[in-house]
Amino acid sequence: MLLAALNLMLITVLIFIAGMIKPRWVLFFLDKPSRTQILSITLVLVMISFTMYGQAISDKKKEEAAAALPIPTSAVPVPVPAPAPAPGVATPSSSPQAPSVPTAPH
Repeated sequence: MLLAALNLMLITVLIFIAGMIKPRWVLFFLDKPSRTQILSITLVLVMISFTMYGQAISDKKKEEAAAALPIPTSAVPVPVPAPAPAPGVATPSSSPQAPSVPTAPH
């Protein structure tokens, strides 16, 4: 993302310079482009590129901090509790036969 922010900044500078020389070069799709339009477009692009640059630097610092943390060499086993049967409920081992379901006469 850092490279994208720097590329956007370079493109913004080129758009600003070309637009200040001749606004028609940049805003070729408008009937009467003005330097004010070029200025407002480049200001928005500068804000976007600065935000991208700041986020990229922040992400890079987080990655470096995460890489600096020591990785544990041995894991501690975590005990897993065995499920306890609910009182009054039959378990499958105590009743091997399936209960019969009464059917209604047709």
